[in-house]
Amino acid sequence: MSQEAAAEQVTRETEEAETTEAVETAEDAEAVDSDDAAQATPTAEVVEPTEAAKAAEPADETSAPRLADRPGWFGWRRRYSHAARAVRMGTNVLAGALVLAALLVPNRLDWITVQQFLRLPVEAIFLAAVLLTLPSKARRITAVVLGAFLGLSTILKCLDMGFRQTLARPFDLVFDWVLLNDAADFLKDSLGRTGEVLAVIGVIVLVVAVLVVSALAVMRLADVLARHRPVAVRTTLVLGVVWIICFTLGMQFGGVTVATKSYAQYLANRVQYVRDGLGDAEDFKKQLPVDAFADTPPDQLLTGLRGKDVMFTFIESYGRVAIDDPAMAPEIDATLKEGDARLKTAGFEARSGWLRSPVTGAGSWLAHSTFLSGLWIKNQQRYRTLTTSDRATLTSYFQKSGAWRTVGIVPGVRKSWPEGKYFGLDHIYDSTHLGYQGPYFSWTPVPDQFSLESFQKLEHGKKNREPIMAEIILASSHNPWSPIARMVDWDDLGDGSVFHQIKKEGTDPKEVWKDSERVRTEYRRAIEYSIHSLTEWVERYGTDDTVLVFLGDHQPVPTVTAGSTSKDVPVTIVARDRKVLDKIADWHWTDGLKPAENAPTWGMDKFRDRFMTAYGPQTD
Repeated sequence: MSQEAAAEQVTRETEEAETTEAVETAEDAEAVDSDDAAQATPTAEVVEPTEAAKAAEPADETSAPRLADRPGWFGWRRRYSHAARAVRMGTNVLAGALVLAALLVPNRLDWITVQQFLRLPVEAIFLAAVLLTLPSKARRITAVVLGAFLGLSTILKCLDMGFRQTLARPFDLVFDWVLLNDAADFLKDSLGRTGEVLAVIGVIVLVVAVLVVSALAVMRLADVLARHRPVAVRTTLVLGVVWIICFTLGMQFGGVTVATKSYAQYLANRVQYVRDGLGDAEDFKKQLPVDAFADTPPDQLLTGLRGKDVMFTFIESYGRVAIDDPAMAPEIDATLKEGDARLKTAGFEARSGWLRSPVTGAGSWLAHSTFLSGLWIKNQQRYRTLTTSDRATLTSYFQKSGAWRTVGIVPGVRKSWPEGKYFGLDHIYDSTHLGYQGPYFSWTPVPDQFSLESFQKLEHGKKNREPIMAEIILASSHNPWSPIARMVDWDDLGDGSVFHQIKKEGTDPKEVWKDSERVRTEYRRAIEYSIHSLTEWVERYGTDDTVLVFLGDHQPVPTVTAGSTSKDVPVTIVARDRKVLDKIADWHWTDGLKPAENAPTWGMDKFRDRFMTAYGPQTD
């Protein structure tokens, strides 16, 4: 190549480089925000400042390269300036929407409506005002802290939603953490160990993601406010005035108040909830020693039941809704009438009333301990305090009397249960000691009919035995009520293998829970099965010395109760000896297995003392 040709090529390459540089400079200029353009020097060419000039410039946030001016990954912001601007605007809008959603979302699923998110929260105005008044560094730190806090409160709201769907109450920040371990055990039973691990990992990842996204969203908004400070100040003032006017006039949209302070009220309620919980522990400790029977000599305890076999039987989730709800009442009523007829034919009579449980949806152990201890056990802290105390229970008083062998039939227990000793049980039969070789029915390890038959073989059916006091937990009606066992001939129960085919014929819980009406139907069928199991057992094995007390522990989950706030459960006493029922005549309970609508309703904590008084020595 000649020298002239080489020189011409160098000149051409230089011109192409200058052209490319000019295009990139023009694209960079296009990416500058309008407020930055207003601050730029109105000259035809851009002059780069010297190093000395850069050092002399004030070190505030306007001198630092903004996110919009940075080249981005592989310089995409310079090459696609319009797309970069659209992404930036979209991200800003999304950050604002996330913050507003976190402030406005309620902590109950049934309160979530479109109107809830069309309100003006005073907390958003206050947040903007705080961020506008702070210098750069303090603003960023504050944005991260407030964003993370907003994420935490959102997680708490989600926990509230879940607890309200199962327990009809919000999550207790003081006492409910232990229940998360129970939730993990439930996942293990439902999904297996691998499913449990994956679910827990998923929850942890989701929690971290919520905290990070919330913090980034508030940081993004803080940056936007700083870059558009004059407009942001004016907008914040205008929105503040609008909020005050709307709040003062009580303006509403679609039945929802426009100007809201719901987030602040939510935080205030949670703080009060925690304070009440911490104070409750001290109040409960004062109640523990108060026991009217603590000094009663053993030979004077429960003298009205001496020689009788007494069974305290809990039917899981057997609540008032099963009897009162029009969609379930006809079938349950027929089941109770059939049970009444069977028992009367066998010479038994029954009296029924209502008890108010401390829990609903779940928390059976709290109801059981309330019934047995005579104290209102409404949370896990009270339960732990009770079971580590020397407070006597109804079952331990039977043991203390020395007139009964006390046993527990607890098929739902699949691991160590140290609290069993507290309840005064000489021997405990859990799911591994009942001889069952059949399948699980969802959560339920042992069908109710088999549990009762095992009790007959292991304890009640023995010859030349002493009287028995038994605490029996019937778990077949435990959520999720699918699939459900059905009654088989008692002589065909064997080792429980007969239930394998019955389970195959049952319903799939994943399909059932897609339809709330199917859930209610399966719940009703589960209650029917438990009642049939119990009444047929009494008909088959009951004697003149049999005294059966059976009750529900709590109402089912809100999906079944369909908005009912009642915590009432049925309670029934069955006996062949008429003297046993005569001792509770002044209770004015209803004849039969079905309590009347207006039958007496007591707190579940009142039963222990009334029962012990009725069957104490003064009644002989």
